[in-house]
Amino acid sequence: MKDVISTIEELQALVRKHRNSGLNELTTRTMFIDKLLGSLGWDVADPAEVELEYTTIDGKAVDYALKIDNKPVIFVEAKALDNQLTDVKAITQVVGYAANGGVNWCVLTNGVNYKVYSSRETAEARKKLLFEISIDPDNKDGNRAMQMAESIGRLARERAGLLDQLGDEIFTTAKVRQALDRLVTEQDSALVNAIRKTLDDSNIAPAQIRAALTRIWGIPAPPVVPPKIDATKGNGKRKSVPDKRGRDIGENSHVDGKPAEVIEVYRGLDRMCHDIAPSQVSRRHLIKHIAWIVGKTTFCSAHLLQSGLKVWLNIEPSDIPAGTSFARDVSKIGHWGVGKVELQIDSSIALRDVQFLVALAFHKCANKII
Repeated sequence: MKDVISTIEELQALVRKHRNSGLNELTTRTMFIDKLLGSLGWDVADPAEVELEYTTIDGKAVDYALKIDNKPVIFVEAKALDNQLTDVKAITQVVGYAANGGVNWCVLTNGVNYKVYSSRETAEARKKLLFEISIDPDNKDGNRAMQMAESIGRLARERAGLLDQLGDEIFTTAKVRQALDRLVTEQDSALVNAIRKTLDDSNIAPAQIRAALTRIWGIPAPPVVPPKIDATKGNGKRKSVPDKRGRDIGENSHVDGKPAEVIEVYRGLDRMCHDIAPSQVSRRHLIKHIAWIVGKTTFCSAHLLQSGLKVWLNIEPSDIPAGTSFARDVSKIGHWGVGKVELQIDSSIALRDVQFLVALAFHKCANKII
């Protein structure tokens, strides 16, 4: 881990020096990618471990093929340092290389950002993104070198099998969650009947089960659409228009383009918040963050980043246990969400560690109502 951290810090100095200098792809590979792969245990000089310009089954060449027992397990496609890695064609290309070559995982990188895709997922290329890592010293996620090293460590040679395990967990859980969402949201009769058969109380009617599902699953009520006002009628004075600030803009604006792992962590936080008190918690999707509310008070807010979540809790900084590395006092720092405490969450494991603080925020805000 120390080697990875020191390499990241070394590369960060080079990023500041060469950013926006027009560094080409070959130099980016030599200065950035080769060094980081080396720190992760991949010997770039040994073709048995890392084959450069690897020829795929369809006759194309991928920049790096990372091998275990002389068999490719990860393809890495490099771009120039200043490339934003947003070109759909480039994403589709590297995912296609991996899929055609029977390689489950591929990485698209500019030496600073590393986007890890699954070639097995049945979805459009950009939705195959499992997670994204940035070693940018000026990254807006606020990650430190140690956090970056922990994340990029998933690509280490000694942990090569971890991607399969993580991918199965994240993508499968997301698919099952989506299926359950559809069943519950659509109030599927088969689901209601199955629940009724399982219940000990035969007096509970299907309508009661549907109402309970709505409370438990946090299904939002249909939005109230204000009637349109004809400003030209009446006394000629323009009618006041409802203030759109604070309106719910929908979930898609927050999750679109985010890695599957980040979306799954967000879903876990959403379930965590609703499970505290299903009938009392509501959710709103605002422009800069998502808010979970009890009564009229926001107790938890979150903003989805490419590498994880920033979460704000409506508690006091003194509520943070001593030695907690994932939380900080932002009472005197500008931020989007509601609350004086900010959490950095980058995985489902990290999410479990913050559960007690989320519950504390809810109960503090709920008690204010009483």
